[in-house]
Amino acid sequence: MKKTEADIRNAAAAESASRLRADNVTIQYEDRVISRDLSVQIPDGSYTVIVGPNACGKSTLLRTLSKLLKPSVGQVLLDGKGIAAYKSKEVARKLGLLPQSSTAPDGITVADLVAHGRYPYQSFIRQWTDEDEQAVMSAMRLTDTSELSHRFVDELSGGQKQRVWVAMALAQQTPLLLLDEPTTYLDIAHQIELLELFKDLNEQGRTIVAVLHDLNHAARYATHMIAMRNGQLIAQGDPREIVTERLVEDVFGLKCTVIDDPVSHTPLVVPLGRDRSVN
Repeated sequence: MKKTEADIRNAAAAESASRLRADNVTIQYEDRVISRDLSVQIPDGSYTVIVGPNACGKSTLLRTLSKLLKPSVGQVLLDGKGIAAYKSKEVARKLGLLPQSSTAPDGITVADLVAHGRYPYQSFIRQWTDEDEQAVMSAMRLTDTSELSHRFVDELSGGQKQRVWVAMALAQQTPLLLLDEPTTYLDIAHQIELLELFKDLNEQGRTIVAVLHDLNHAARYATHMIAMRNGQLIAQGDPREIVTERLVEDVFGLKCTVIDDPVSHTPLVVPLGRDRSVN
């Protein structure tokens, strides 16, 4: 389909309004290509959620956007500049990352681990300040980890550790926050608590990008959704517009019905399951 002038103008406006984007990137591990010619723009001020089946390239895309992976073709742009041109500390002052799995040094306390989030601001001439201390205390308060501050990280449960890692990412106080499966290991109450926290941060002006497995959580909280399959972008936009029975079947291979969530009035995916009337 031929693009109209309005389509071109809208695409240009979206691109100029995006601090973080990937342009025609090919991502691979050695000889195995994960994504080819993939272009993604993260709308500024959005709560963007990336969804898709296991091993579809969601986490790989997030790692590429954060400079942990270098595309073999194309580039990631941060504030209009190739992210590869930034020093690591420069990136870490603009973009916070919670990776899918993290390992803390043995014998480190919660407070000391969260304090690592202030590393991008430290230098020979700038040592620890009251501002750093306040950032750490605020991050622990927001994640309900203050009472754990003197405990050793390796003594904590999986859910407690996950909240501590989130606190470390929050302590960076970056305008962009990338989260790879942030609700892993958490019970349902703490999942909702964290997702609500990210919503609050987004409403305060921070751009959130999260990989989530739960499609209904994604549809409820995202202002912008990216749906992937086999390393490619299948759909993106407002969940209210793109989450349909057809999309869920195309992306996940799942037959379902999509209804209006009675609480949030966002799409609610109800799996149909197997027809047990057939013998």
